[in-house]
Amino acid sequence: MLKRAFIFVAVLCLALAADSAAQSVVPDSTPAIGLARPDFFNRVIANQKKGEAALDLYERIERVETRKNPGDPAPPVIKILRVVPSGTGMFRIPVGDDGKPKDSAAYRGDLESLARALALLVNDAASQRDALEKYAKKKKDRNDLIDAAHNAFLFTFAAYEQRGDRMLSKYKMEPNPAFKRTSRFSAIFPKVRGFVWVDEASGELARVEGNVIEDISVGLFLGKIYKGSHFMQERYEFLPGLWLASFSQYDFDGRKLFLSFSVHERTFYSNYRYIGPPKEALAAIHQELGLAESDKPHADDTDR
Repeated sequence: MLKRAFIFVAVLCLALAADSAAQSVVPDSTPAIGLARPDFFNRVIANQKKGEAALDLYERIERVETRKNPGDPAPPVIKILRVVPSGTGMFRIPVGDDGKPKDSAAYRGDLESLARALALLVNDAASQRDALEKYAKKKKDRNDLIDAAHNAFLFTFAAYEQRGDRMLSKYKMEPNPAFKRTSRFSAIFPKVRGFVWVDEASGELARVEGNVIEDISVGLFLGKIYKGSHFMQERYEFLPGLWLASFSQYDFDGRKLFLSFSVHERTFYSNYRYIGPPKEALAAIHQELGLAESDKPHADDTDR
């Protein structure tokens, strides 16, 4: 779990760093502090938050490839998961290469577990209130980091690049020496640099790629992510006006306590499908399970 916490912090900082790419959206030879086009900048931030909120309404398929070394041609570990928003996080169900169940009984058991978790929320079960509060705080902290990121970096226009039928603006991203940390997480911003690509027509982040330029201490110096660790993410318009991740890769080396670790993971995201907030999601899962109304769990059943 500690290793996953390290990864989350690093990925979060690198990904959120890109949300401020509109600081200097007019091509220039020098970085610029301040908002050259504040309306466009606000649009990029709003779009990123929109994408974040959509993750609570859309299920997806994830193909996660884990390698021992970044250059390994064939990943020794591949996991394919159906990822469904549960109201307090993401519920992951193993599936086969085609996105369908490998084991029908196990798959149905997972769906039934998901249905019970959703029913607890729909029925406002007391047992879920702490989980709801924690999830709400997590989302608020992430949005606060998105807002803070616009002061954390300086951007220099690098080039225009064509991607399919869209023109992207590429910017070099470097730490802003005037940045003042606003939280323990935002203190990591000065330790990353990289590039961001922005789709100017839509005001959407299309790609971010970053590197850790100084060791990052995590958890009161109980661990570190080492300099040279790398992250990238690609985003596309999956539905009109809705941009979501299609691919992410991270290559991290570090240590937790006195043990070294190395993580090299690639994730492909596909089959985004609207499933809705918990009440709608519960109805969809019940339909998938083929439950009759009399078989569905009620408030008295789900809060025992």
